Amino acid sequence: MKAVKWVWVVLGIAVIFAGSARAAQEEEVPALKEVFADFFKIGTSLNAGQIYEKSPAETALILKHFNTITPENILKWESVHPQPEVYAFEAADRFVEFGEKHKMFLVGHTLVWHSQTPSWVFEKADGSPADRQLLLRRMKEHIDAVVGRYKGRIHAWDVVNEAIGGDGKLRKSKWLQIIGPDYIARAFEFAHQADPSAELYYNDYDMWKPEHRQAVVSLVNELHEKGLRIDGIGMQGHWGLDYPPLDEAEKSIETYAALGLKVMITELDLTVLPNPGNYRGADAAQNFQLQKELNPWPDGLPEEMQQKLAKRYAEIFALFCKHADKIDRVTFWNVHDGDSWRNNWPVRGRTDYPLLFDRQCKPKPAFYAVVKTAKEMKEEKK
Repeated sequence: MKAVKWVWVVLGIAVIFAGSARAAQEEEVPALKEVFADFFKIGTSLNAGQIYEKSPAETALILKHFNTITPENILKWESVHPQPEVYAFEAADRFVEFGEKHKMFLVGHTLVWHSQTPSWVFEKADGSPADRQLLLRRMKEHIDAVVGRYKGRIHAWDVVNEAIGGDGKLRKSKWLQIIGPDYIARAFEFAHQADPSAELYYNDYDMWKPEHRQAVVSLVNELHEKGLRIDGIGMQGHWGLDYPPLDEAEKSIETYAALGLKVMITELDLTVLPNPGNYRGADAAQNFQLQKELNPWPDGLPEEMQQKLAKRYAEIFALFCKHADKIDRVTFWNVHDGDSWRNNWPVRGRTDYPLLFDRQCKPKPAFYAVVKTAKEMKEEKK
């Protein structure tokens, strides 16, 4: 019996030491918000489960590493204003309360967008298309209600999202078709009226492309000519291992900053998966093989690919740190690989690895690569 007791004692001590080792290991992981404190704010988007703190591990990760948060979906029109006379503020209230409790910089996303906006917004009661006056009234009522509710609490808003198409011209959205090109200016006007203290941003993807860059410059100049305020540009970072060319991204950062605006890197994630656009035209007989080619790593990312992702992240953050005088914030789109939208777009059910933390909320080689980059850039500044 004594021997058995000693076995249990030894096992207990082993468990205690193992727990202590794990705790020490966690403490050794630097906090991103502290690593980049001399450069810019570090943020993430939160899904509904994270806003309601359903996962202790995710909550701990968010609180340790990020000092600014953006809601992934709960402030988009279809979520917060699903019916003409119905607003659903509960999740948004929780988001704001969470951010305030932890003294975070809060970004509202998004007020005017062609996607995730209910069809009723663009229709009269009988289902026929809305006219300019009706749609402008609905836009103002929505902005007054949403921005007004969080006046002085949400610090900044993505006022207009993705208004420019791939050709560098205004997207032919229903906002444009019904109101006309001045819908963007009116959205900024209404947002400023609803909360004069909030920062107002234009947010879009492909912001590194020359034609997109010129379109954004024209848009900002038009707002300025109208005497309207715009405070910043959000460059969405839905990028990959081989795009964008960093020299083009750098030109955009410099160009937007030269307009007197803050630059934000928003929605940052780097896909490692093949582009489905390169596999068009496959017939049914090829479908199984195609699925394997488009989803090559369903059970884990090989070390070689981990290192490629780490190298790419290091290059991108070296660029960001170089222009820290222009960049106010870098926000990742989602917290860890498991909750990334990349797993389901543009092909549902794939397994992607686009972020710095894996599905167990553990830091990946890419995490340590960006930390190393920050330290090296600090040394260069001295």
